[in-house]
Amino acid sequence: MNRALSLLIGFLLASAIYLYTFPQANVFYAGVVLLHAAAGVVASVWLLLWLLRSWRQGEPLVRIGMILLFAGAIPGLALIYTGALRTEWTLVYVHLALSFLGAGLIFAARVGVARKANQAWLSGHAVLRVAIVLAALAALAPAARYLRETRWIQHARIQNPALPPLTMNGEGDGPNGAFFPSSAQVYGGEKIPSQFFMESDSCKRCHEDIYNQWNSSAHHFSSFNNQWYRKSIEYMQDTIGTKPSKWCGGCHDPAVLYAGKMDTPIKQIVHTPAAQAGLGCMMCHSIADVKSTMGQGDFYLEYPKLHELAASKNPVVRTLHDFLVKLNPEPHRRVFLKPFMRQQTAEFCSSCHKVHLDVPVNHYRWIRGFNEYDNWQASGVSGEGARSFYYPPKPQQCADCHMPLEPSSDMGNIAGKVHSHRFPGANTAVPTANEDAAQLKATEGFLTSGALTVDIFALSPASAPIKSAPSKAGAAAEHELATTFAVGEEAEATARTPQADVTEAMPVTAPLNRVQPAVRRGDTVRVDVVVRTKRVGHFFPGGTVDAYDTWLELKGVDDNGQTIFWSGMVEDNGKGPVEKGAHFYRSLQVDAHGNPINKRNAWSTRAVVYVRLIPPGAADTVHFRMKIPEKTGSKITLTARLCYRKFSWFNTQFAFAGEHESRASGNPERVEATSALTTPDYDDAKATFTASLHGVSAKKEQIPDVPIVAVAQNEVSLDVLPANVSAPRPKMQLAKEDWQRWNDYGIGLLLQGDLKAAQAAFEKVTVADPANPDGWVNIGRAALQEGDTARARTVLEKALALSPNLARAHFFYAGVLRQEGNYDGAMQHLTTVVAQYPRDRVALNNLGRILFLERKYSDAVKTLQQVLAIDPEDLQAHYNLMLCYNGLGDEKMSKEHQTRYLRFKADEASQAITGPYRQLNPEDNNERQSIHEHVSVPLPILNAAAPSKRVAALQAPARNRVGTDAPTVVSAATNSRTPK
Repeated sequence: MNRALSLLIGFLLASAIYLYTFPQANVFYAGVVLLHAAAGVVASVWLLLWLLRSWRQGEPLVRIGMILLFAGAIPGLALIYTGALRTEWTLVYVHLALSFLGAGLIFAARVGVARKANQAWLSGHAVLRVAIVLAALAALAPAARYLRETRWIQHARIQNPALPPLTMNGEGDGPNGAFFPSSAQVYGGEKIPSQFFMESDSCKRCHEDIYNQWNSSAHHFSSFNNQWYRKSIEYMQDTIGTKPSKWCGGCHDPAVLYAGKMDTPIKQIVHTPAAQAGLGCMMCHSIADVKSTMGQGDFYLEYPKLHELAASKNPVVRTLHDFLVKLNPEPHRRVFLKPFMRQQTAEFCSSCHKVHLDVPVNHYRWIRGFNEYDNWQASGVSGEGARSFYYPPKPQQCADCHMPLEPSSDMGNIAGKVHSHRFPGANTAVPTANEDAAQLKATEGFLTSGALTVDIFALSPASAPIKSAPSKAGAAAEHELATTFAVGEEAEATARTPQADVTEAMPVTAPLNRVQPAVRRGDTVRVDVVVRTKRVGHFFPGGTVDAYDTWLELKGVDDNGQTIFWSGMVEDNGKGPVEKGAHFYRSLQVDAHGNPINKRNAWSTRAVVYVRLIPPGAADTVHFRMKIPEKTGSKITLTARLCYRKFSWFNTQFAFAGEHESRASGNPERVEATSALTTPDYDDAKATFTASLHGVSAKKEQIPDVPIVAVAQNEVSLDVLPANVSAPRPKMQLAKEDWQRWNDYGIGLLLQGDLKAAQAAFEKVTVADPANPDGWVNIGRAALQEGDTARARTVLEKALALSPNLARAHFFYAGVLRQEGNYDGAMQHLTTVVAQYPRDRVALNNLGRILFLERKYSDAVKTLQQVLAIDPEDLQAHYNLMLCYNGLGDEKMSKEHQTRYLRFKADEASQAITGPYRQLNPEDNNERQSIHEHVSVPLPILNAAAPSKRVAALQAPARNRVGTDAPTVVSAATNSRTPK
């Protein structure tokens, strides 16, 4: 073998080590890739010629090595054609293994033979030389693998800072930053050309399936190509200026914000390509670092200069780029697919799916907006929460539901599948406006796939209306965090008993589909319906929960076709608003003057009337008070539907045709007067749906009829008895297969604070399935919340006898011991919990609190710092750290945590704002109560005489839709609709 061939093989080996071990997206690396490929072709020809001429000559080790080198060259040549895609990784490793093995044998042969005897190495010991070389290669492989993979994975991790900023001014680039108040930053502080975010079609050349999925997705229509979002930003900029709207732009409008164009009112540029681009491939895939899980666009973007090659209009440059990426995709993958995108998916998604508002946006204070991350992290779905009612077979992240695997031949496929970039979720509005039937079908299929269930479960006499003592926090569990969103297992609910006058649970007839229930004409009964989240990893509904219509409908129809009960009816034959007395799942907020937040004007939120959302792996029990009319037939069929409409009727009308009444009039004086009615704190102006539809961001210039999706439904039949027979007696059937249904019923009662009834339901679980510890645990958590520690101790000990390592049983047992003053015992049980669930914030907070109470301040600080590593904004951790540092005499750190505690703590005085609104809106005041009932809308069979106020409302003229003549005026203060 001549010297030139030896040098060529040496270059190939050295370049292979470099290319495999240190993949980088730069010109030098790309040049080495091309040189390696070219040198490989030359070496292959050279090796073939050598084998044809000289393979019978020389030492056996050299000949075997040359054969192995040529054998390794064959897959190398194939890779030049196929590219080193994932599907070809077997070829890559065969190529590497044969080539290095062949070179190793040749090396072992050459070092054993030298021109001078004293230069030979282990001459005469060929086997030993080969063994040493093979051992060196065996050591080289894992070292190269470590440098290539492990260091890369460990480097790109999402980690929270030790402390959150004191104010919003400490987030992102601060008040002087080009993108503030978004927390987003760009490496180097530079702007990024709009075109970078608008060239997703360049990705299509290799990822056509993914591109086509994304092209219909809600991500693609996140910006001003979405009329609902567009209207909210136009309204926001008209009200509080362009700079605060950058708070939204960090995640919604990359082609506008990062190019420095968002200082221009969007109305002036709304139809430009940048404003219509949405979230392209480059937005998510150019995120190089996520700074925390505090959301708000808290990431760094990186502008890869070599991207210009991919998007080049020059076909030669474009072809060369594609060839290089295909030949060695690893640098491309490292630029656009960071490890955290796969391994910390939820933390990655939290950067945009968790937000807060503060003074630069709302001119008020810190308030939590929507938040998908925290309740996922604290739940059983993540595998990190210790206290969940249910756990999936294995922990799940966002992509498991919202990016399911789909068959694909894309170059990035793994085993013939890619993660769907349709991002199936709940947005039915955008595909309706776009007339995208495929995306709408996928979304509706996702919503109705069984992630939630409805169960018309129980029946009981309703001799007196339910009375619920008013509670400060409304329907949600009481907490201290300033939030417009629900707070679930990421915080511990305070003990409360809203039904102070109830001492025993009412006997029920259940499950209704098992016991052939009956009712009497003339009686009034309570029907309990259970809504359960089964495959939902966050609260239901999620997202901007002030903007949707999500409600539970219950309808009763007798065998004569008469509707005898209807709660949750939709006006205008199912196309108008939902009747106000329905059981809603939403966040109802008001501005400083008590007007409802119904225009996506979150910056004006000053108080929350109520929040009702269902936690992951939990349930809601809804009560309906049903009168059985005297003229009812012999059988009633009850149908319950969990209904969903994105967006709400009002929000859709406003987004497409909304304007202030004064502007519709064209009177300059009225326009000027209206301007004074609309401020950053409130909007007292009346809205009318008369604006021109010209140029709206939709397929057609009309207001779309957004579909109502029945996410889940259930039906049962009731026999109707004559009024003169004895009242039906309660009856129950306890079958083992129904234990979850009883458990769900109890969970819903527990979460609304009906502790006696919850315990009665959980007792049925212990009877139906005595070996199941869940019933005992849940009785214990209800008894503990009620303050009955003796009973809680007894039942929790039964649970631990059945399952000694059950973390949630240990958690609540620790609560019993803590209330009894046994801090050491409580600490022991909490330590057991934390050993299994080291990221359960409430367990860590409780453990830290006990350490504080025992004056073990340093240990408490270490424990509580673990909480802040999970959530830097955890209110309880800051409060306890403030006390701990005070105990240690560290006044500076105590002050640091005190300031943050006060930043995140709720403004309790703001609840006074809700008073006038609740007086004007008794249905919403009813919904605010933790335990409440719903009645039917007025129906002819119930009240054929004088129509009530609600009947009059139902008979109001048709709403202003496309083609109608009479516009509708809507009062922001009352939401009432009157013909103009």
